[in-house]
Formats: sequence, structure tokens, C-alpha cells
Amino acid sequence: MTDSAQADEALVEGVRRFVEREILGKVQALESSETYPSHLIAALAEMGLFGAAVPAEYGGLAINVPTYARVMEELAYGWTALNCYLNSHFSASSIIARYGTDAQKARYLPRMAKGELRVAIALTEPAGGSDLQAIRTRATRSDDGQWHLKGNKIYITNGGSSGAVVVLTRTGEGKKGFSLFMVEKGLPGFSVGGRAKTIAHRQVDVTELIFDSVQLSDNELLGGVAGDGLQQMLDAIETGRIAMGATAVGLARSALKSALDYAAQRETFGQPIGQHQAIQGLLADMGSKTLAARALVQEAAQVKARGGRADMVAGMAKLFAGEVCAEVALNCVRIHGGSGYVSDFPAERYYREAPYFVLVEGSNEIQKTIIARRLLSGDGQAVGL
Repeated sequence: MTDSAQADEALVEGVRRFVEREILGKVQALESSETYPSHLIAALAEMGLFGAAVPAEYGGLAINVPTYARVMEELAYGWTALNCYLNSHFSASSIIARYGTDAQKARYLPRMAKGELRVAIALTEPAGGSDLQAIRTRATRSDDGQWHLKGNKIYITNGGSSGAVVVLTRTGEGKKGFSLFMVEKGLPGFSVGGRAKTIAHRQVDVTELIFDSVQLSDNELLGGVAGDGLQQMLDAIETGRIAMGATAVGLARSALKSALDYAAQRETFGQPIGQHQAIQGLLADMGSKTLAARALVQEAAQVKARGGRADMVAGMAKLFAGEVCAEVALNCVRIHGGSGYVSDFPAERYYREAPYFVLVEGSNEIQKTIIARRLLSGDGQAVGL
């Protein structure tokens, strides 16, 4: 095993031990308190996870995509809220590391690696979600060379708690009419609006962001050239979808473990319910599909790590893992029976968290469209056809 592979294994094992020590057995109390888990975010920073995508020369871990997927799975096995604090930050740092100017890398990445500067991603708008080309937020350049950003973004994960946000905005027309700006908090005209009340992940702030003629310069334009924002964001979204699939696998694993434990302990008609064929059928499906989802996520991660086009296989991973997660969570409730409907047992939490992975990073309906179009275009060799 190479030194790099050993470091990857040590990181994954460290995350696993952290989850065992700080999350398992405590997550029900953490979740029900609806209190912002500052101590856990500090622990993520201490492990260096906010620097997962940051190159080593800027103080980061620079881990590969397959290892990142494994880290996200292990965190989600404990509590998927933890993943919400990392995924958009990872995407933002990967964009800056790959496309940012040297000055932008030096300005942002060291602070991001330490978790001192946490960054959100702002895509969704009232009139556009999965369809990025429908966004209306616009940055207009004035005669003095300054940009003026105007528009609203909604449902922005970590929108209130982050110190900066990567904003996808129009700067022209057509596919080359989009750009990314790094917008730090505190600038005149930049404000945080209302916070959404979600069915799960109540500890994660999901907010509106308002840009009222925020003045920016080319120093905040990622890459320093307008017009490349859509492609830059789509590149990062591929990894984001793989990470979302890995998170769904972690939740499915946790729901499966809970169902197995309950099936071994709960008795009906003189025997554990796990001895009943109907329950065994559910458990067999849950275990098989969870393992298959993990394999597909890792396949997508390997494709992305090799530098190939990964939109189709990343969409497949996110689609399949998200649907498996939703099915496994529901079956966990079924196996728990009435106990699955009360918050004393974790099954109820799994059931509330699972729909998130069907909806975010591009809904699963959008993933089906992407996958079908790529297959029809002759890209079937990517899946062995």
C-alpha cells in the first residue's frame, strides 16, 4: 500500500472512530435539541475535513474523490446533518483550487482549509432550481470596471452561517453567459433573508440570500474571466452528486443496522420478528440494495478521479443511492411497526432525512433526463454497453 493510500485509510478510520465516539448513541439528543452543533463543526475542522479538496500547498488534505465519498458515507452513518456542513464547502474549495487565479487561491484556500472561512454555494432561485440556465440573478459591469450583483437566491444550505458564498450569476447570454463570484459577508447590499423550516436537518441553516447591487471587482470573479461559470459549476456538481450518493448510502446503512437490531430483539408469536419470512424479505432487499448503491457510488467516484466525463455515472449514483435510501428508510419504519412512528426510535428520523437525497443536487427526475440523454448520445460504453 502506498503512503497516499495509507493516509486515505487512516483518514477514513479516523472519521469512523469520531462517529463512534461523538455521534452514535448521542444523535437522537443532538437532533431533537435543534441546537447548532458548534462543537462538532469544530471537530470536523480539527480533522482537516474542511480542507478535503484544498491542495496541500494551501494547507489542505487534497484527498481523491473515492476517499471523499467514503468519508461522507461514514459521517452519514452517524448523522447526515454533518455532511450538510461539508459538501457545499468542498464544492466551493474544489472550484477555487481548479479554476481560481493564483491570487484567489492564496486569498481564500488557506482559510477554507482550516475551516476559518466556510463557504456556501448559491444556485437555486425562486424561478429556477435544477435548471441552472433559468437563473435570473445578474452581474452587470459598469464603465469603471466594477460588477454590480443583483438578485435573490433561496434554499441556500449554510447561507447564514457561512462567511462567504460562491454565486452563479448571469453576466451575458447563452451558455457562456454565466460566471461565478466569490462574495464575502459584510459587503454593502449583501444580506441574509428568512430561514426555511425543514422537516429534517433543523440544525443546518437553509436561507434566502439577497444581493442588492453588491459591488464586486474582477478579484472576486472566479478565474478572472467572465463566461466560464456554468462549466465550472457543472464540474463541481458531478462530485457533489457523488458525495450526495455516498451520504445516502451512509443513511441507508444506519437504517439497515437499526432494522436488524430491532428485528433481533422484538418478539411476536413467540419468536423474534427477524425469524418471520416477511421481515426477512425486507431485510434481504435492504442489504442487497445498500451494497449495490455503495458500489455504484464508488464506480462514479473512480470515473471522476480519472478525469473523465462523469455527469452520467454521477447522476446514476445519486439517483440509485437516493432511491435506495428512501426505500430502506421506509422499510426500517415498517419493521419497527408502531415504534417507527415515534421519535424515541431512530427510524422516524431516517424517514424524515431520506427525501433530501431524492431532491437535492438536482432532483432524481433531472438525473433520469441526464442519464437518458447521455445513453442516447452513445455514451453507453461508460456503463459497459
